[in-house]
Amino acid sequence: MATLREHLQGPNALDAFLAWAGDAGISLYDAQEEAILELAGESHVVLATPTGSGKSMVALALHALHLHAGRRSVYTAPIKALVAEKHRALVQEFGDENVGIMTGDGSRNRDAPIVCCTAEVLARIAVRHGRDTPFDAVVMDEFHFYGDRDRGMAWQLPLLTMPHAQFLLMSATLGNTQAIRDDLEARTGRPAVEVASVTRPVPLSYAYRETPVDSTLLVLVGAKSPIYAVHFTQRAAAERAQALLSVDVSSPDQKATIAAAVKTFRFDSPFGPTLRRMVLHGIGLHHAGLLPKYRALVEQLAQRGAFRVVCGTDTLGVGINVPIRTVLFTQLCKYDGQEVRILSSRHFHQIAGRAGRKGFDDEGFVVCQAPDWVIENKKLEEAIASGAKKRSKVVKKKPPTKGYKHWDEDTFDQLVKSPPETLEPVFTVDHGLVLQLLQKAMETLEDGMEELHALIHGSHMGQRAKERLHAEAEARLEQLVHAGVVVDHGEDAVPRYLVHSELQDDFSLHHALSLYLLHALSLLDPEAPDHAFQVLTQVESILEHPGAVLAAQTQREKGEALAAMKADGIDYEDRLERLEAISYPKPMAEWIYATYNAYKETRPWLADAPIRPKSVAREMVEAQASFSMYVKDLGMDRAEGVLLRYLSQVYRALLQNVPETLQSEPLLDIVGYLRALLARVDDSLVTPWELGDADASEDAPPDKPLWSEPAALRARVRAELHALVKALSLQDWEEAALLVHPDSLVDFPAALAPYIAERGPVPFDARLKEGWTTTFTMETPQRWRVSQVLVDELVVAEEDVAWSITAVVDLTDGDPHGPLLRVEHVGP
Repeated sequence: MATLREHLQGPNALDAFLAWAGDAGISLYDAQEEAILELAGESHVVLATPTGSGKSMVALALHALHLHAGRRSVYTAPIKALVAEKHRALVQEFGDENVGIMTGDGSRNRDAPIVCCTAEVLARIAVRHGRDTPFDAVVMDEFHFYGDRDRGMAWQLPLLTMPHAQFLLMSATLGNTQAIRDDLEARTGRPAVEVASVTRPVPLSYAYRETPVDSTLLVLVGAKSPIYAVHFTQRAAAERAQALLSVDVSSPDQKATIAAAVKTFRFDSPFGPTLRRMVLHGIGLHHAGLLPKYRALVEQLAQRGAFRVVCGTDTLGVGINVPIRTVLFTQLCKYDGQEVRILSSRHFHQIAGRAGRKGFDDEGFVVCQAPDWVIENKKLEEAIASGAKKRSKVVKKKPPTKGYKHWDEDTFDQLVKSPPETLEPVFTVDHGLVLQLLQKAMETLEDGMEELHALIHGSHMGQRAKERLHAEAEARLEQLVHAGVVVDHGEDAVPRYLVHSELQDDFSLHHALSLYLLHALSLLDPEAPDHAFQVLTQVESILEHPGAVLAAQTQREKGEALAAMKADGIDYEDRLERLEAISYPKPMAEWIYATYNAYKETRPWLADAPIRPKSVAREMVEAQASFSMYVKDLGMDRAEGVLLRYLSQVYRALLQNVPETLQSEPLLDIVGYLRALLARVDDSLVTPWELGDADASEDAPPDKPLWSEPAALRARVRAELHALVKALSLQDWEEAALLVHPDSLVDFPAALAPYIAERGPVPFDARLKEGWTTTFTMETPQRWRVSQVLVDELVVAEEDVAWSITAVVDLTDGDPHGPLLRVEHVGP
């Protein structure tokens, strides 16, 4: 069948699109047809139709209309996975040359007629270019994020700054959008039409269950799978999946299909074997605590219909096309970051709407569990009624006192009947927005602050909120000037404010503490022997806490302290009192607190931005710990994704927030260690497509080849060599093989057998980092020969010939995706 691009060769785009749909056997629903006709008439459209009602088809029509007219269009979504999925679908219809992608982490074909990107990327482009933003049509998928208190501003900014563009705003849970439509019409001069429907292509039926959740699942698996069992904590999801391992939920044929699909997949982290058992048993697990590669695998298998049950949090409810027949709510309350509340109507419908697969199901099912304590009490009442128990002997269960908000069948019914709440606009003025507009003004020779105040004035916020935002804008500017990030050249200068030229291009002002970091780094002694570790500690102190990791560190510290106190004979009461004071490691804590408190005395905006000393990355670097070793030592297999995500944040902050003048060789070694660790565990975190800040500019320069930065290259190679020696010292041959380039020629067990027989295990200690142990010989700028001495007592005493690892680093054909080391020899 001809692609949509091939159909667009004719003179009329609308006729061509309808002909393509007809040829594809697609019969448009009334709402789809109405929306497409409105778009063809150049109206804005707010498309408020249920999940599975074909909103993507309407978006496809808008792209086709503008491509036919020689105009550019852009598709936005809240998450990179959804952006990537849409990019693949659009390439299939319009061709690779006509579709690009930009996720803030990198881009491909960014000048294409159709571009897919995250909402934050488009917001940044729109602020930067305003009326000159190079898109004539904007598709905003999952538009209910407009009301998200953390990210909603990214959905508002294009509406404010792109009056030339045609908008298609889509979501199944929009609520009343009259104010948004009125503003669009006034701002752009073209009609804004709502196309709404409550009729689902696959109707839903709702049920409330007072049976134990495992029993409910077994009943549903028989006739209403695939099932997504929704939990609101990662622990609960993992425990449910673990419990289901004792039950056969999949047929032998289904299990065989899954086994074939994951045959070559590496489940090589501490939690990997557990997840592998779940997957092979036909049970999916999906939450943010998993490694990214594991989440992607579960999504891919779920999209193929491989699982009858997926246990997870609400992370799978955002747009990704995963076929689900039944959604099972294990509870109706959730901690929202402030307190435990009953789900909002919007959140409930967003998750429930995933049920029912168009083309597969005639009906979808939404099932809600009663609270566990209610179910237990019902079982007790049944036992009393049957005479199995005496009422006088029964002790009824009570509701939890923490992490719980009561719900019942009436709560469930009310959520089913309630429409989504009206979206509330979100607008914040942070340092990044001020800096972005001042950078723009340096190019346009306009007044960046005047543009910012105009943006605030035209926002969707109420009058009192606007007054507060105007004041915050001036305060943010003053702070940037005071910190030296922005230079004030006086009222007569055009532009008056310039961004400091010594800051690297990708300096991140993601949060206010970035300014403090610059201040703190300037106070450190660059000649101190541990200066690099001090810099790392300062970087860690401005990042959010990885809660699960710090809890595990605290548990370890208390365990070690308790053992020592018992050995010293300290009595029980004193032990308890002392244990209360023990927490996770906080190097330089007193200095950090004193410095920060002095810094924020004249910066009241930092009152709600606490400093957070900790030592996670530093502890790992000092021990040269592997990821798996550290996770196992802390006993936090189920939260290993939290650790990995935190380490990726440290890696980014070191690259983006530490001035280049402070990036010494020891600090580059730390960066190299983190890079090698991230790449080993999940290389998606260090590829151009996955690593970077959500606010990255579309004008970001392309990545430099590694060979063009010799210091960074040497640091990365040293890190890979040290990781390899660590694996060899543990005789972890499988790990060692994964740490080198596939073209390596050495069989490590065989090569090291004589060494181990004569000298014992390969040593791994601080001597490895001494400069003389690693040598680099440049054959060409793209090809290096490296050697790493295995430092043992005989070598130090000069009593025997040193053994070494010899490898080649060849970047002639570009930077390798994985390890750099092509090991050629291990021996004397």
